[in-house]
Amino acid sequence: MSGWGEFIAAFAAFLLSHALPARPALRRRLAAAVGERGYLALYSLVSLAILAWLVAAAGRAPYVGLWTMEPWQYWAPNLAMPLVCLLVAFGVGAPNPLSFGGHAAGFDPAHPGIAGLARHPLLIAIALWAAAHIVPNGNLAHLLLFGSFAGLALLGMTAIDRRKQRQLGGAEWAALAARTSLWPGAALLSGRWRPSSPPSPVRLAAALLLWLVLLMLHRPVIGVSPLPP
Repeated sequence: MSGWGEFIAAFAAFLLSHALPARPALRRRLAAAVGERGYLALYSLVSLAILAWLVAAAGRAPYVGLWTMEPWQYWAPNLAMPLVCLLVAFGVGAPNPLSFGGHAAGFDPAHPGIAGLARHPLLIAIALWAAAHIVPNGNLAHLLLFGSFAGLALLGMTAIDRRKQRQLGGAEWAALAARTSLWPGAALLSGRWRPSSPPSPVRLAAALLLWLVLLMLHRPVIGVSPLPP
């Protein structure tokens, strides 16, 4: 375990930063102390800081190779990231009382918008981002890092569904979720949901801008070009 101490500490801090605020009593006290907006802003800043530490600690952890690096592996994140950016752009701020941080104002169960495609678009985006980044990072530290992100995001979707069902009651939750999908595209394939309007040009532009920013910042921030050699 020599040399793994920082990675383990960062990982423990990451888990605690997500587990403790999820406790309803603690969350209510924090929100009462700094306000709901203040709580969300503080939580986001702390989460980003710990995430940055965790990513850096994974890069500094002892290298334990699991598979050899091949040029084709770069295509996994490069093909996945446009989809990730679309999910983020259409998920952030969209009316969605069924997912983490979503709001009920403006949500129409007959026309659920992005929730019709994926009830938890941001968690799907995290899982897709993490799973795609496993492919070109064939070492133990990054497998643990990205594999945990993907697993926690997928487990979080079912955990949020259970919590929302308890909060809303089974009948109301079923009515709100009738035309939505836990797994992307499930409601579309089953015929329970059809897009009611063309995609928002503003959100499409936001997805494109996000993708370009992430692409340009990858080398200066992470230290490695994301483009295939």
